[in-house]
Amino acid sequence: MSDQVFSLAALTVLELSPPDMVDVAARAGYSHVGLRLEPATPEEHHFPLVADAQLRRQTRQRLSDTGIKVLDIEILRLKPQTQVMEFRQILEVGAEFGASELLVAGNDPDEARLSDNFAALCDLAGPYGIYPHLEFMPWTDARDLTQALRIVEQAGRRNASVLIDAFHFNRSGSSLAELAAATAEAPQRFRYAQLCDVAGPRPDDMAETLRQARNERRFPGDGDCDLHGLLNALPAQIPLSLEIPTRQLLEQGVSAYDRAKLALDKARQVLHNR
Repeated sequence: MSDQVFSLAALTVLELSPPDMVDVAARAGYSHVGLRLEPATPEEHHFPLVADAQLRRQTRQRLSDTGIKVLDIEILRLKPQTQVMEFRQILEVGAEFGASELLVAGNDPDEARLSDNFAALCDLAGPYGIYPHLEFMPWTDARDLTQALRIVEQAGRRNASVLIDAFHFNRSGSSLAELAAATAEAPQRFRYAQLCDVAGPRPDDMAETLRQARNERRFPGDGDCDLHGLLNALPAQIPLSLEIPTRQLLEQGVSAYDRAKLALDKARQVLHNR
């Protein structure tokens, strides 16, 4: 247990600037953070680390002061019009922070082109020591584990990886048996995972699924996910990024520190009870 890496995901405390997020992570007991270098949506409040050199310096200083490391950077979207070479600066900034993992969304209905662009991104990221992870989400063009595995295998790159997020795994109806088989066959494809919980039946409405994903996740152990089954199907001691947006708590005035600490305490409890 002592070797378990826990990383604070940006979405859990999205209101915080990167330096403040590093402070909160350190105080709450995390070893790592994830940095959101690109916003997930145009409406999202965003701190422009890539464009703001002073903010990068402040963040690097805070990382140095606290000993917190950067696990992953996010979020790059592969779209029909994507020119992968345009992502070079983001990869440079990620490498500057020491990140080794990159979160990628597939937003291209042409699966062959999506696989080709993912392969090109893997080639671009390789010299920076960064591993692109295709994160399947049921409303994207990489909808579930089966499709994500197929795209990553088609890409055929050594650093091509798949990201398992407990919310998306549940809401996409993906199979624990398939995950266990995939990790047994190619454990190197799974380098970190995102942990949270989710309550209630899968909505029929994809807009509601998306709303829950961005605003209404549960802390580990507080929902209906088979988190023990999921963790047992993943490689042992896989780093866990705690991505748990809880808009209701935010609106109730629960601090970023308290939310981050609760997420970590709950995650540790789930692992302890496995």
